[in-house]
Amino acid sequence: MAIKKKSDVFDKCFRFTRAKELMSAHLYPYFRVIESAQDPEVIIDGKKMIMIGSNNYLGLTSHPKVKDAVIETVKKYGSGCAGSRFLNGTLDIHVQLEEKLAGFIRKEAALVFSTGFQVNLGVISALIGKDDVVIIDKMDHASIIDGCRLTYGDVMKFRHNDMKDLERVLRNHDGRGKLIIVDGVFSMEGDIANLPGIVKLAKQYGARVMVDDAHGIGVLGKTGRGTAEHFGLESEVDLIMGTYSKSLASIGGFIAGSEQVIHYIKHFARALIFSASPPPASVAAVSAALDIIENEPERIAQLWKNTHKMLKGFRDLGFETGQSETPIIPVIVGENETAFKMAMMLQEEGVFVNVAISPAVPEGHALIRTSYMATHTDEQLDRVLSAFQKVGRQLGLIS
Repeated sequence: MAIKKKSDVFDKCFRFTRAKELMSAHLYPYFRVIESAQDPEVIIDGKKMIMIGSNNYLGLTSHPKVKDAVIETVKKYGSGCAGSRFLNGTLDIHVQLEEKLAGFIRKEAALVFSTGFQVNLGVISALIGKDDVVIIDKMDHASIIDGCRLTYGDVMKFRHNDMKDLERVLRNHDGRGKLIIVDGVFSMEGDIANLPGIVKLAKQYGARVMVDDAHGIGVLGKTGRGTAEHFGLESEVDLIMGTYSKSLASIGGFIAGSEQVIHYIKHFARALIFSASPPPASVAAVSAALDIIENEPERIAQLWKNTHKMLKGFRDLGFETGQSETPIIPVIVGENETAFKMAMMLQEEGVFVNVAISPAVPEGHALIRTSYMATHTDEQLDRVLSAFQKVGRQLGLIS
């Protein structure tokens, strides 16, 4: 009788060597240690670098009013809540922030979570039952995909921003409860969801619509209220999700919608009920950031000035930037190895960028993900373009 070989759950860990190979070759672009605030310039290994890898779109993480609000709130409430929102972890400032967020998003109610990732886990798993179907764009964020995995319903995908394919999926599931979930701004590609087309089809086929506006709030819309405001569809979108780790200068997230739906989510979202509530410092930072967005609209205008400058700059140099139309501008380079090399070469030139490879992007479409802040100066952006021109030519990406 043959002896069955024992397997070890850690075997996969011992076989995983790719990251250490990249480290040995000095091509590993992840977990780099930053020794300063998320400003337009950061310090790595004692060296100043221009940061174009941050989602700090409005530059509010270092705003004096945000920092002062955090300090004063920590003095009063301490550093944490020591429990979940459901039990002992609801402070008056959590409720006040929910009211402020609901007003800002122009919905009846809002509910705050400790991370943006948890919003999608909690909301999707609470709403989608065994007889329902959740319909997502193939390029939706990982948190949406993982939220779908926690449901008992069916999960269907449609081709990226393809309304004909979305209609095919909707038609195939006519008569069932349906929730369409899309990113407002897609976090790697920098393009915007075709929300008018989605809303039109949702009405036609009796579906609800949820927008993950993590990268839209503080960026899109006349007053920075996001993708729905951008298209004039605020009353047509059922649920709007947002995070604090982009324009709102902190960490956490929220969902906004009708009072009855938010009330239901509050009592069925396990990611809310079984997680510690957002710390006072986070709540204070978000509240202050919302006030600044309302009172300093010039920040959004400057963000778009910088965005248009960089989109034109990259395209004039001959780089491929895909369908980007937001402060997220990908520079598509093709192979993973090329992206790793380019990131490290740009670092030598004093520019911090991010690298995205499959499965975050399609195979063969590895990219350098760049993103911009309202607080970048023209001089800093010119230096970035010069560095990309030099490195792009060395790698044979541009002439």
